[in-house]
Amino acid sequence: GCDERPGRRGRGGCWSGSRWRPPSGCDERPGAGERRLPLTLPFAAEIERFPPPPASSTPGAVPPLLPPVRGGPQPAASSSMAGVSLLEELLEEDQGDMTDWNLLVAFTKKRHSEKIEGSKAVTQSWRMKDRMKTVSVALVLCLNVGVDPPDVVKTTPCARLECWIDPLSMSPQKALESIGANLQKQYENWQPRARYKQSLDPTVDEVKKLCTSLRRNAKEERVLYHYNGHGVPRPTVNGEIWVFNKNYTQYIPLSIYDLQTWMGSPSIFVYDCSNAGIIVKSFKQFALQREQELEVAAINPNHPLAQMPLPPSMKNCIQLAACEATELLPMNPDLPADLFTSCLTTPIKIALRWFCMQRSAKLVPGVTLDLIEKIPGRLNDRRTPLGELNWIFTAITDTIAWNVLPRDLFQKLFRQDLLVASLFRNFLLAERIMRSYNCTPVSSPRLPPTYMHAMWQAWDLAVDICLSQLPTIIEEGTAFRHSPFFAEQLTAFQVWLTMGVENRNPPEQLPIVLQVLLSQVHRLRALDLLGRFLDLGPWAVSLALSVGIFPYVLKLLQSSARELRPLLVFIWAKILAVDSSCQADLVKDNGHKYFLSVLADPYMPAEHRTMAAFILAVIVNSYNTGQEACLQGNLIAICLEQLNDPHPLLRQWVAICLGRIWQNFDAARWCGVRDIAHEKLYSLLSDSIPEVRCSAVFALGTFVGNSAERTDHSTTIDHNVAMMLAQLINDGSPVVRKELVVAFSHLVIQYESNFCTVALQFMEEEKNYPLPSPASVIEPGNFTPVRDGPAVPRLRTVSSYGNIRAATSVRNLNKSLQNLNLNEETGGSNPFSPGYLSTSSSASSTLGSPDNDEYILSFETIDKMRRVSSYSSLNSLIGVSFNSVYTQIWRVLLHLAADPFPEVSDLAMKVLNNTAYKATMNARPQRILDSTNLTQSAPASPTSKGAHIHQVGGSPPIPSTSSSSLTNDVSKQTGPRDISAASRQGIVPTVALPYTPHSHQFSRTRKMFDKGPDQTVEDSEDGVGHKSFISTTMQTGFCDWSAKYFAQPVMKIPEEHDVESLVRKEREWRFLRNGLVRKRASQIIEKGITRLDDQIFINRNPGVPSVVKFHPFTPCIAVADKDSICFWDWEKGEKLDYFHNGNPRYTRITAMEYLNGQDFSLLLSATDDGAIRVWKNFADLEKNPEMVTAWQGLSDMLPTTRGAGMVVDWEQDTGLLMTSGDVRIIRIWDTDREMKVQDIPTGADSCVTSLSCDSNRSLIVGGLGDGSVRIYDRRMAPNECRVMTYREHAAWVVKTYLQKSSEGNIITVSVNGDVRFFDPRMPESLNVIQTVKGLTALDFHPQANLFACGSMNQFIAVYNASGDVISNIKYYDGFMGQRIGAISCLAFHPFWPHLAVGSNDYYMSIYSAEKRIR
Repeated sequence: GCDERPGRRGRGGCWSGSRWRPPSGCDERPGAGERRLPLTLPFAAEIERFPPPPASSTPGAVPPLLPPVRGGPQPAASSSMAGVSLLEELLEEDQGDMTDWNLLVAFTKKRHSEKIEGSKAVTQSWRMKDRMKTVSVALVLCLNVGVDPPDVVKTTPCARLECWIDPLSMSPQKALESIGANLQKQYENWQPRARYKQSLDPTVDEVKKLCTSLRRNAKEERVLYHYNGHGVPRPTVNGEIWVFNKNYTQYIPLSIYDLQTWMGSPSIFVYDCSNAGIIVKSFKQFALQREQELEVAAINPNHPLAQMPLPPSMKNCIQLAACEATELLPMNPDLPADLFTSCLTTPIKIALRWFCMQRSAKLVPGVTLDLIEKIPGRLNDRRTPLGELNWIFTAITDTIAWNVLPRDLFQKLFRQDLLVASLFRNFLLAERIMRSYNCTPVSSPRLPPTYMHAMWQAWDLAVDICLSQLPTIIEEGTAFRHSPFFAEQLTAFQVWLTMGVENRNPPEQLPIVLQVLLSQVHRLRALDLLGRFLDLGPWAVSLALSVGIFPYVLKLLQSSARELRPLLVFIWAKILAVDSSCQADLVKDNGHKYFLSVLADPYMPAEHRTMAAFILAVIVNSYNTGQEACLQGNLIAICLEQLNDPHPLLRQWVAICLGRIWQNFDAARWCGVRDIAHEKLYSLLSDSIPEVRCSAVFALGTFVGNSAERTDHSTTIDHNVAMMLAQLINDGSPVVRKELVVAFSHLVIQYESNFCTVALQFMEEEKNYPLPSPASVIEPGNFTPVRDGPAVPRLRTVSSYGNIRAATSVRNLNKSLQNLNLNEETGGSNPFSPGYLSTSSSASSTLGSPDNDEYILSFETIDKMRRVSSYSSLNSLIGVSFNSVYTQIWRVLLHLAADPFPEVSDLAMKVLNNTAYKATMNARPQRILDSTNLTQSAPASPTSKGAHIHQVGGSPPIPSTSSSSLTNDVSKQTGPRDISAASRQGIVPTVALPYTPHSHQFSRTRKMFDKGPDQTVEDSEDGVGHKSFISTTMQTGFCDWSAKYFAQPVMKIPEEHDVESLVRKEREWRFLRNGLVRKRASQIIEKGITRLDDQIFINRNPGVPSVVKFHPFTPCIAVADKDSICFWDWEKGEKLDYFHNGNPRYTRITAMEYLNGQDFSLLLSATDDGAIRVWKNFADLEKNPEMVTAWQGLSDMLPTTRGAGMVVDWEQDTGLLMTSGDVRIIRIWDTDREMKVQDIPTGADSCVTSLSCDSNRSLIVGGLGDGSVRIYDRRMAPNECRVMTYREHAAWVVKTYLQKSSEGNIITVSVNGDVRFFDPRMPESLNVIQTVKGLTALDFHPQANLFACGSMNQFIAVYNASGDVISNIKYYDGFMGQRIGAISCLAFHPFWPHLAVGSNDYYMSIYSAEKRIR
């Protein structure tokens, strides 16, 4: 039971079709219960259940809290309500009104709110680039047993033990040898594989010989030098330590400078002697002196050092010293003489002895120093008391270091070298013990003090618990009770996870969790908590990797325990989502087999199989070894079996996985061919989830995009796949269409020569076929053509993620608006035509013809090609090959290049222009002239270009005078034909080709012309460079964006469902505001509307208003002219925003709708070429308008000046959009699935002029251009769903309105002014009201039973339900009675008794029932 849609993190119910089914015991409201906690991990159940929140909106995409945006949502207060405060009303509001909570919210999923791209790759520092080993150890002991050095006065009794041996208990020589052997054994516990060399009471020469031989054998690895100077004088301030002469009669100084030279780097030095800190200081000084000498030698070639080999830098040397420069070693007889060495090499033994010597040890009765020696067990066996203590000690010292040290220092000292890590862990203990005897151990690099860290108390407790059991274990043989340390630390970690806020320090216990993974007892719980921690986000994954989790979880993949599977899959998904470079480690250790078995296991929950599919998709991503390993592991067959799994996220990742395994890997492609993988993927192309469709397109795109040689069989398959993909040309989701362009670009590269042929045919045809733009066609009797205005700078397209304010400076913007308004205005004497008068707006003539020289094919050329190919007689001109697959794909690309979503058209333009560029560059001279060869000859090879090409690259291009650089006359400038002819005659022309794609210096009107091909002419000498160019630029980032899902928290309550979050409070505020607007408006309407002529707003719009729409709840009105949208605050009278809608110049906006008006508002605009665009952040001071989505709502709709354009109706509660217009169907789109769900044939030969629907009754009413009104029941089959046709109107139906109640009637009106009322159950009208003739616009008020008519005869009449005129408006207020213009559009507010009117003289006015209180 989980929310089955990708992009959502909801769980807890399921989706049936497109409807939500809440889980049992859950709030049954639609939308309630969404996004519950995911049942991804076993511990999800532990997390507290939150109350089921209502349907979500996009976080962060909401207007700020009070004070409200744009002067607030308070509607115009009536005089009767003036005294009641907003707060009191809010408090009075019925909290139980759930209307808004229950409504669907369209276009607010992640794919709409985020840019489709992967996370920015963060370079991971956890992986040790220079992992090292200490391979050689020099043990230098200067003890001279029996003879104390002259400068140390020892106490009596005194500390005697060296390596736990009393040197006075045997002969001096034997003692020396025993101590040396013991010291070696102690070191071997930590690094058994190193080469150990002892040097006992040595001379200078012996030390030199030892060090140089060890360095020679170690090469670049680390060498350890252990120095015990208990039998020689203390080090000198000159940087010398002492050794002996051959006869042991003298102490001989040994300079640290010499020692550095012999030991080289990298090295580690341990000094166990008094005043050891002096050595550390001297070492640093000598290292500095060395570097300075090298710098001098580098400058001066005559310097004696210049000829010598470079000595190694001492920066990689580590030092550990027993005490500071002024301190003596402790002489307490209860302690060993080499206390520092004991701490470093036998930490548990010395820690226990030290514990017993503290006062607190008296609390553990019966424990003596003798008893400690008898602790049972081995250090490396964690099940025994001694082994467990050692394990706890490792965990605690590691944790202290991780919490106190800077990350990079921790990595260097505790993760790079096993022996160094052990010595430093033990050094922390040495600091604790020796400080209690007034000794301060020193290290280089220096560590922050750790001896007071709180974790030491946990160590004391663990020792206490262990020792308290000792007497009974040893004397009575009772069983050993294991320490609760690890369980308690896991609990502490769990508390941190459950209780903490987000911005805080990382949990101290993380390194302990790592240690616990070694224990089978706690492993499950540790993995559980680790999974929860990694789910906090990429920062948590990076932190866990820096602690050193990687080798542990890699090793665990060898475990066969089924209960670990969900946890390990989850953890690995999190790791690979953040750092995909782990793919190599997994394949190397055969880890991919683990995930193959999880994916193939039908008993695994779908979530875990999804994660396994994601992990495998990362393993095979651009990694040939991974592809081969997974192909052998039968990945393709496993994936194909799960393509139709009910879980959408699994379908999505299985398809991506397939697409990646055969990407540039032919063996996998042929394996897919044998399993007919491409045909099995076809079913996903019609999936209800856009992300799944997109992943299927990706998989089929890489399937055809392999660069291997093609056979006839594979070519046939490629053609089949291409034709299947072509069916998605009008998919509702831009994400899918972008991936479609990339899939076709693979095909274009694969069959480049064929596509070049097609490109040349189309380019040739485009020149020969004059195609006037519909916008310039003036039909007789339509309206007077407008004089061409000056080509002023116009508002630029605001593309998705684009920026209108950046595109146009304020000065230019204002200037362009003034110029627009100064153009000749149309009077009211035009002959009337049904349709939108705004077509005559001067805006249509202001967009000049841009010179798009950056592309070979400009947008206009491509658009013309597209329209030519759709209705010209190309078939007869070109012959058989026109209907080839290549031609059809070229047509699809032409169509996609005119896509309403800029990112889609940009990509398609790039593909078309790359091909056109190749085609024109490679064409043989006679190719273009001799059209008989067009069908037969393939393009010439890339290297057979004429000599003139080389001259072209650097010279400046000549700007074209026509909209298309390929339609120039020969007389104007040297075109491709002239160059072909010239090269045939051996002339090398010096002018530039008009389509050199590097001229980034010309004006452009659309953002899509930003990037031309980045390749110079010389580069394309061979086809290879071109191939790599197009394929590297052709990516959508969809797969990387999908992978972000696994990097983000999946167990966290989404912000909008947290009842205390800001986002949730903002929604609650908006919904209270909505309730208030409804309540206040209904109070005014209940009193009765007797007149509606008080002008509360008037302003001159930048363009002739063609569509107007009130926002239901804020004082904002959207006014569309031909190709731009203006937003006004009708309370304040301010213009809020004005931006270009992005439609081509020969099209116009014919419909608008507010989506999600109750919550996070979006604006939908529809144009007469069938394109739909959805905008957000309009009328927002802080953000720029942004395109959320766009798609071709109706295809094959050729814009005409007389048609109805596109008409739409929106159902908020179902998320369905009805579209129709100059077509013979009504098309229904499901905005949740972003796909067409139904095409209803209208059954008429004329256009649909108006649509109205009622979701409760599933009825759609359409008014048509022939005067008929038709009712459709969308639950029935397409051929049977027309249930009623009324033919009472004699002319064009201006408006139809279906009342939204179960008994609601249909109201329709035609151009002739006859308003008719129908009951859908009756065959004839119930009532007719005759209004004005020459009607141009009409609207019905949904609440107040009013309707308003606008006439071309320059007046507005408002009627009540009985047909009585309650207001007649002919003049503007306050403009000396200026007559209003011909009415181009009008609309009622959904709740308030407000009427907005747009007229042909650019003015926009709003009329209300009563005066506003100002």
